[in-house]
Amino acid sequence: MKLSRPVSWFLLAFGVWSWVIWVTFVKNLVKDSSGLAFENGHPTAYFFVHLTLAVVSFVWGTVIGGIGLRGLRALSRTSRTS
Repeated sequence: MKLSRPVSWFLLAFGVWSWVIWVTFVKNLVKDSSGLAFENGHPTAYFFVHLTLAVVSFVWGTVIGGIGLRGLRALSRTSRTS
């Protein structure tokens, strides 16, 4: 399948955005002082659920961004050979 340049850039941007958002979220989750993420110094179910969401989002962001990057590289190779 051949991706257009705008679609490839969108996918790459989505991957980067996903990492930026979720890294920030995990940092805030670890520093949580509201009692939701930690109770008496021990992680709660809230912490594990949201950490799982973050890890899944890291994986999907990496995969989607990788597809966008591969699309841009393929377009670059095509334009050089033409």
